[in-house]
Amino acid sequence: MGNSKSGAVSKEILEDLKLNTKFSETEIVQWYENFKKQCPSGRISKDEFQNIYRKFFPDSDANTYAQHVFRSFDTNDDGTLDFKEYIIALHMTGTGKTTSKLEWAFSLFDVDKNGYITKSEVTEICTSIFKLIPTDEVGDLPEDENTPEKRANKLWKVFDKGDNDRVAEGEFIKGLLENEEALRLIQYEPSK
Repeated sequence: MGNSKSGAVSKEILEDLKLNTKFSETEIVQWYENFKKQCPSGRISKDEFQNIYRKFFPDSDANTYAQHVFRSFDTNDDGTLDFKEYIIALHMTGTGKTTSKLEWAFSLFDVDKNGYITKSEVTEICTSIFKLIPTDEVGDLPEDENTPEKRANKLWKVFDKGDNDRVAEGEFIKGLLENEEALRLIQYEPSK
């Protein structure tokens, strides 16, 4: 998305990213230069994004989770990530503020983008997170979360909802902020 004549990131995007991420102007410019080398078109496709994600989880099946992450950051639903969407993704999944990360996590779990999450959406995302866990680590998980379904059930109980109910973003964030165990359930941190 930058100024295509000079190949530099536009001032508007630069200022926006400086305001909304922890990255400095120098870092954003460096990210942009690397982004343009890797993606001369200025956009990352879902397949390219999945390939990048696979490198972070070489011992796991990261494809499904990467698809959900991609969907949550493809804010204009065009099937690609532009530079701004990509940097916001890096910021949110890396070092964003807790509330901002939880807002992003909600969008990840809101598979159909209707503003609510259901138990089936929680199960779908928990299943994709579970695929990130290498097989040799699954045996180390607590008994009540050693399958995707058990993990989803444990997370859903935090919201005190029935199987056919739904959770709004505020409820989701509040439930997770009040429960460290639930915060752990919505992610996978490699042990290595």
